[in-house]
Order: sequence, then structure tokens, then C-alpha cells
Amino acid sequence: MAIETTPFDAALVLNTAEAVEEYLADALESGDAAVIAQAREVVSRIEGSRGADGKMS
Repeated sequence: MAIETTPFDAALVLNTAEAVEEYLADALESGDAAVIAQAREVVSRIEGSRGADGKMS
């Protein structure tokens, strides 16, 4: 029997500046270019979803 999974989007749970900073720091610490690129993409989506007041929309 195959295991069913659902997609995980880190952008949905990184809801504080501190969480985003830690996420990026962990990615950089890994030294893995693919991990770093993925983290940058996630953070870009987070920043793009914030309104003018800086809060998540």
C-alpha cells in the first residue's frame, strides 16, 4: 500500500520575522545550494503576500 502525503508549504507556517530569520539561517548553514534556493523562494513568496502594513494578507 502506498503512503499518501500532502504538500507542505513552509510559507504558511513562517508567520514571524524571527521564524523567517531562523529558517534562512538554517538553510544557509546547510551549505546546500538547492536548500538555500528553496528557502529564498519561500521567503520571497512570504514577502510578496504581505500588505503595505507588513502583515500577512
